[in-house]
Amino acid sequence: MSPPLPDLPLLELRDLRAGYAAGPILHGVSFSLAAGRIATLLGGNGAGKSTLLRAVYGANRHYGGAVLFEGRDITALSPPRRLALGIGFVPQGRCNFAAMTVAENLLMGGYTLKRTEREAAIAAMLERFPVLARKAGEAAGNLSGGEQQVLEMAMVLITGPRLLLLDEPSLGLSPRMQAEVFATVAGLARESGVAVLMVEQNLRGALAISDTAIVLEMGRKFLEGPAAEVAVDPRIRHAYLGGNVTAADAA
Repeated sequence: MSPPLPDLPLLELRDLRAGYAAGPILHGVSFSLAAGRIATLLGGNGAGKSTLLRAVYGANRHYGGAVLFEGRDITALSPPRRLALGIGFVPQGRCNFAAMTVAENLLMGGYTLKRTEREAAIAAMLERFPVLARKAGEAAGNLSGGEQQVLEMAMVLITGPRLLLLDEPSLGLSPRMQAEVFATVAGLARESGVAVLMVEQNLRGALAISDTAIVLEMGRKFLEGPAAEVAVDPRIRHAYLGGNVTAADAA
């Protein structure tokens, strides 16, 4: 895929209103995200964080506003069309095929690619994630939680997305595995230029690798800024971070 034009953000939301059949959850959310940057969405339960990820992927109901990707309005496109353009989504919870092997899961992740492209993409994922190469013949359901999270990211990365949407990637993982997942996400942005928009319950870990933090309240953008600055904002510190985060925590 060609890189985005240098004067355009990779992703841009303009006054986005989206939700479900009962009505909109997001009310006029606007922000942009550049290639190779990581943004974390903050907010309480029901703030609209996961809804926003699904709206970027086209998986819920659109009520107004626009989603632009590489300068193109993709608001009316289906999730498969958005995937083909370079938007990958790893939803919350385990989403692999537990009874199938790691290798078979990777094949499923690349099912939209031509055979030669798929083989090359799988080889690249096994090289990037040695743990998957070592366990290629094992059932996915037998992997640790962290290994399954890496597998699910690899299944999406096989298609070569420019934007990766992650919903709670460290959910249920040990502190050590959380750190490994965060390191993997940071490496993707730094080494491959992938933009990442993430919802995460471990806010300290997420903000430590993020460039930008976006705070949602009741479906509206309350605050946006550099992650290190948002982490020490008194309003955010007391509401979401336990009231004792320092600048060093966010560094």
